[in-house]
Amino acid sequence: MPTIQVEGKGSFQAEVDRKLVLVLEDNGVDILHRCGGNARCTTCRVEILEGDAGPIEELEAELLAKKEITDPNIRLSCQVRVHTDLSVKPLMTASESGLEPGGRPQE
Repeated sequence: MPTIQVEGKGSFQAEVDRKLVLVLEDNGVDILHRCGGNARCTTCRVEILEGDAGPIEELEAELLAKKEITDPNIRLSCQVRVHTDLSVKPLMTASESGLEPGGRPQE
């Protein structure tokens, strides 16, 4: 099982092919996902500090471009499927934004 290291939160094991946003949420990480994990809002952004988050698919690439997010280390956690060890930093949290996290993303 891959290990996910979250800056300031510690590390935990993740099932292969699970959405990163669900791994984070299920391990108590305060991550936003306002659109329910459908790659529409970008609130579940994370910075990939180490590891391979996999390829960026067309839907994610289009949304990041539309929002003018050009850093290749910024990914949508709802679009990343865990397959290797990762070190990440959540960029938007419910506690910092004052927003409700959003509906639980589907697997």
